[in-house]
Amino acid sequence: MMVRAYVKPTTVTLNTLMDGYYLANEVNNAKYVFNAMTQMGVNPDVRSYNIMINGSCKRENVDEAMNLFQEMHERNMVCNTVTYNSLIDGLGKSGRISDVWTLFYEMHDRNQQPNLITYNSLLDALCKNHHLDKANELFRKMTEKGIQPNTYTYTVMIDGLCKEGLLNEALSLWSKMEDNGCMPDAVTFTIMIFALFEKDETDKAEKFVREMIARGLLK
Repeated sequence: MMVRAYVKPTTVTLNTLMDGYYLANEVNNAKYVFNAMTQMGVNPDVRSYNIMINGSCKRENVDEAMNLFQEMHERNMVCNTVTYNSLIDGLGKSGRISDVWTLFYEMHDRNQQPNLITYNSLLDALCKNHHLDKANELFRKMTEKGIQPNTYTYTVMIDGLCKEGLLNEALSLWSKMEDNGCMPDAVTFTIMIFALFEKDETDKAEKFVREMIARGLLK
């Protein structure tokens, strides 16, 4: 008679499984594995929580993500930059700006240094919620700290300026972006072109279209 051997899964194995379920959009299976971990005698670690928090935020279930974040604190777990980045992005996309700032300041208090992803998420939230002055101030502080903006950063800022009708400022930032060796992508071009057409700046818009084609960004 054969006896099936039981090998207790590791945290790494179960984390990989949860991550895979989220990637496959099988949310209930990911939650099942997470909830079953302790019953299997496996303690969820920071990565386990990060997977669940990120998955919840990506599906706009920010309250659930915040509950998991609170649970981490209750377990005396040290939340890392990945934890905060997921929550800041999720809260920002939900328009909960005051909560975003609370977490941003908490990062500093807990010696978790914000990185480019943190700043990009915060800038995106500020611009989309019409807090352009604060976005400009944060953008300046970010560069002063030596964190170099990437194409996404500039695109977010240019979009924010265009939505407020500040085309000259957007064009100025575009020049600064290229001077810093950061190349606009198809999204950046599209934002600028639409904004120029809306302001009847047809000649400038068509110039950007030609440039976009020349760079192979429009086929």
